[in-house]
Amino acid sequence: MSYEIDLLTGWQDMDMNGHMRNTAYLEKAVDVRLSYFATRGFPAAEFSRRRFGPVIMSDEVCYYREVGLLEHLRATLALSGLAPDGSRFRLRNEFFRPDGALAARIDSTGGWLDLDARRLMAPVAELAAALEGLGRTDTFTALPSSLR
Repeated sequence: MSYEIDLLTGWQDMDMNGHMRNTAYLEKAVDVRLSYFATRGFPAAEFSRRRFGPVIMSDEVCYYREVGLLEHLRATLALSGLAPDGSRFRLRNEFFRPDGALAARIDSTGGWLDLDARRLMAPVAELAAALEGLGRTDTFTALPSSLR
């Protein structure tokens, strides 16, 4: 089952045409990811304490329907790819309007950065379990490891 939360669009999320701006979707996707990890024992402070964190290597955004100011969104997070060692992941965020219409989809590919060594790493066991516990998309694929 995918993770989901409700969001509200604000003034800072709008573009000059009165629609939710593209970078606002990316920022909200980060909020959803961090919210999920926090519910699984990894709030931002825990990443800081352990000196590693998520790093996104690519984002693909597809837009389907307009979203305006002060609209509620249902945001979901699901796993669409994972390396066997957990070092690389692909996460999918979907944003739905109150009428249930899909507004946008973001597929983000990332890994885990050791903040001291400045190298990619495999996640600690608890975080690997959090990734495994996330619902999978119907297009889930195995990814290559980020480790050499």
